[in-house]
Amino acid sequence: MPELIATPTTIPVPGGKIIDEHVGRVNTGSEAVSVAHMKAPADWTEPFQAPEFDEITLVIAGSVLLDHDGGQLRVEAGQSVITRAGERIRYSTGSAGAEYVAVCLPAFSPDTVNREEEGA
Repeated sequence: MPELIATPTTIPVPGGKIIDEHVGRVNTGSEAVSVAHMKAPADWTEPFQAPEFDEITLVIAGSVLLDHDGGQLRVEAGQSVITRAGERIRYSTGSAGAEYVAVCLPAFSPDTVNREEEGA
């Protein structure tokens, strides 16, 4: 039977980014997949990470910058990017910030994102 997800759960994070999880470990108990609507402010950044999950990022507005071992990708509104488990990556935004949807397979977990310590 279809299951309506009437409201997401907002996940608190530092730096002004808003994460509204629709499907995932917190909102629905799903370990297989997570789907979150993100809003990141201008010039936002997070530490490098090497997640144990694949992530699909679909940019709705603004742009997401994705640093990786081969350089940097700029993902504009209407575009998407796939990162694979084990890749060392870092997400950030430019001067306009960004609104995007992230889909993680398996579901996002703080224990499997493997964020580096600041300054590492």
